[in-house]
Amino acid sequence: MPEVIEGVGLTALERRIERDLELLCQPAENWVPPRHGPDGEPVCDVVVVGAGMCGLAAAFSLRRLGIRNLRILDAAEEGREGPWLTFARMRTLRSPKILTGPALGLPNLTFRAWFEAQYGTAAWEALGKIPRPQWMDYLSWYRRVLGLPVENGVRVERIGPAEGGLLAVQAQGPSGLETLLARKVVLATGRDGLGGPFVPRFMDGVPRRFWAHSADEIDFAALAGRRVGVVGAGASAMDNAGMALEAGAASLVMLVRRPFLPRVNKLTGSGHPGFTFGYPDLDDAWQWRFLRYAMAEQVPPPRHSVQRVSRHPQARLRLGTPVEGVRVEGEELVVTTPGEETRLDFLILATGFGVDIPRRPEIAAHEPAILRWKDRFTPPPEEAMPELGEFPYLGRAFEFLERRPGEAPFLADLHCFNYAATLSLGKVSGDIPAVSVGARWLAEGIVSRLFRADLQSHWEALQRYDVAELQGDEWPEPDTENSLQRERR
Repeated sequence: MPEVIEGVGLTALERRIERDLELLCQPAENWVPPRHGPDGEPVCDVVVVGAGMCGLAAAFSLRRLGIRNLRILDAAEEGREGPWLTFARMRTLRSPKILTGPALGLPNLTFRAWFEAQYGTAAWEALGKIPRPQWMDYLSWYRRVLGLPVENGVRVERIGPAEGGLLAVQAQGPSGLETLLARKVVLATGRDGLGGPFVPRFMDGVPRRFWAHSADEIDFAALAGRRVGVVGAGASAMDNAGMALEAGAASLVMLVRRPFLPRVNKLTGSGHPGFTFGYPDLDDAWQWRFLRYAMAEQVPPPRHSVQRVSRHPQARLRLGTPVEGVRVEGEELVVTTPGEETRLDFLILATGFGVDIPRRPEIAAHEPAILRWKDRFTPPPEEAMPELGEFPYLGRAFEFLERRPGEAPFLADLHCFNYAATLSLGKVSGDIPAVSVGARWLAEGIVSRLFRADLQSHWEALQRYDVAELQGDEWPEPDTENSLQRERR
């Protein structure tokens, strides 16, 4: 990596971004009438839960449209929001470097502009894929240059209805438990934002000292000299296997249910504007068909991730080997697969995430009222996939809908801007390629709803508006038209 000349290039870039926004007359002035709670306490127009890539893009989109009264909360310490420095363990991003990510149409806000401002165009041309920690550096800069007011170390415990059509957000932070009142809440909570890591039933009763999910913090140094197993063969499985091998694992076996590794990323074939903008307007059957097909085909691990593992002679890939059971004998695990038992010291589950609303304390109490896909759509038998049925059935602005109309109207003020929105709106709320599109849809939807909710106030403000354009002295004489008519006679 070329040496950085600290601040010199970025300072000029930041001035260009400031000028870009000035030319666009953005952010707009605050136009939302202030609200107060029943005891006179201030009300936030929007609370964004999560300050990873999606949360930052959502917040910036809202501010550009004049939503200034917002708060952005994240449980992580500053600089560790999202997965990039926690459970993401690939060396580089999987997305091509040319994708514009959360730049929201501003060329100078792209990763490329940030990179070239520091290292130059030759270094950009030489760059293969973006190093994962560097993407986090870019997002931290994105937050800073846009002045997004993130509050770190604040964990949202519960969200529920409050008096006056508001939402009450209970948040635990450095100063203790606080209850915020908000008109809208955005859950920008990432891949597990409406559920959590999926742990297969065969792990029931196995003590945690013997295993971890790939989303957990893992002490890879402790795996040196140990026999390690990994369940799965997706990108995350390969990344965790690579980490264990590089830490000195004595042996590593990847247990893969499928008889082969998928080679084609089907979702790449849908990465064009037609799919992005057309998907939300499809009927339920077509939306289900597309996403179910992509999930059934699975996404292959990147080539370089596989090679990261395969170059180690102590690594084995066992295809067509589903795990049937796991038990503890003394200080080792016995993993049962068809016709064989494998003895291990530690097992890593790269088994993905599931949508499971009761696991989310913020909204678990409202699960019975939330409309899910299985409540609205029954696929043909050949397209059945029960886990898809658990996804929330969302409105066009990522808002939750009621399972029974009138039962929980406050759900319309709660917006699901995370992975769980994929079935309803497409891949616009979690991955790099189309996050700007999703953030704009979200912000425009919230702005529209806030305007309509205050319609009477805006009508009255329009009637009161009295800034005169004409001052009364624009014509040299008051009866010009009549005098011209007299001259023609």
